[in-house]
Amino acid sequence: MSALGANIVLLVGAGGALGALARYAVGVLLSGRTADTLAVNVLGSFALGALTVVSAEGSALSATFGVGFCGAFTTFSSFAVETVLLYEDGERRAAIRNAAVNLAGALLAVGLGGWVAIWLS
Repeated sequence: MSALGANIVLLVGAGGALGALARYAVGVLLSGRTADTLAVNVLGSFALGALTVVSAEGSALSATFGVGFCGAFTTFSSFAVETVLLYEDGERRAAIRNAAVNLAGALLAVGLGGWVAIWLS
């Protein structure tokens, strides 16, 4: 592995550690069955949308914050589990609403993040 490749691995790891800690902090701050997951997915999608505008793919910034931080901060696996559990608990409408709000919110946030980054640059 080249020196650049080794550095990228360390940057992804550092960003991932920070993202995981931030994810945990949001979980502590927000109560509710799915509120924390929705918040991190929308915020992380916004950040990643902005980052894709200001950072070249494969750059140190992209590796640290795009792959590392946002990858660890957002949690679509938890979103999927929470949605299935709502459905299995008989809360069918809540499950559908959770799926729709998470997906639409994340998609809108990516677009808005990109737009904001373009507007600020």
